Amino acid sequence: MSDPERFATLRLARRIWAVAAVHGERGRLARLHDALELKVRRGDRLIYLGNVLGRGPDVAGTIRELLLFRRAVIARPGFEADDVVFLRGAQEEMFHRLLRIQFARGPKAAEEALAWMGQHGIEATLRAYGHSLAEGLRLARMGPTTLGRWTNAIREAVRASPGHDPLLASIKRAALTDAPHGGGVLFVSAGLNPARPFETQGDAFWWEERGFAAVMEGVEDETGARMGWGGFARLVRGYDRAHAGLVEGRFGVSLDAGCGMGGPLLAACFSPDGAILEVVEG
Repeated sequence: MSDPERFATLRLARRIWAVAAVHGERGRLARLHDALELKVRRGDRLIYLGNVLGRGPDVAGTIRELLLFRRAVIARPGFEADDVVFLRGAQEEMFHRLLRIQFARGPKAAEEALAWMGQHGIEATLRAYGHSLAEGLRLARMGPTTLGRWTNAIREAVRASPGHDPLLASIKRAALTDAPHGGGVLFVSAGLNPARPFETQGDAFWWEERGFAAVMEGVEDETGARMGWGGFARLVRGYDRAHAGLVEGRFGVSLDAGCGMGGPLLAACFSPDGAILEVVEG
């Protein structure tokens, strides 16, 4: 859990503000930030729970809005750069894989992978950087060299957008509060695999939604008592395929109300032991 390259530790947090999946909805994110600007105080931490890319109408504007608000928060007295954290969601993982699609096992495999990504919202991210899914599908049939030139062009477009590349390079797999006496809160994008220990979750954090739902009410220990999965006092996620809004179980909280698919953007404020203190809608 101490690997800072993969996991963020929210140290000495007085409160934690967690923002659900944004999915390229810059307008809703800006409205949420307007509310949070008046609420975030010294000692607070801010975490975006993945899926800031994809689906919505303004992916590039969403990243600019994130960068501006992060800059405003960490410029305040008492805040540090690592007090604002971004997690990897399925959209960020798909974009990461798309940029390496030329290494797929042949043109057909590349084309099928791109088509699958298109069905799951990658088009909006490609358009943000001046490209399209149709372009990628056409070039995939021409082989890896041509496809590699396309992904390099997308990388250059990301690098040419101020702050985008560093933000996307900084995203973490999960985040947790420091809890010297045990417990603490674990923040993930969408899910986890209850059968795996924390350190070997891998991509379960952004794909295993059903696993998260299965442990929201806790797991049984050897005596039959209920406890939080992995010893955590609370689990929090920002994406739910059902977009059911704020759903609170005994040990788990799901925040997704469908931002990017017509619903509002939610943020919740948590105490260090995982109690919900406030919910804000953008």
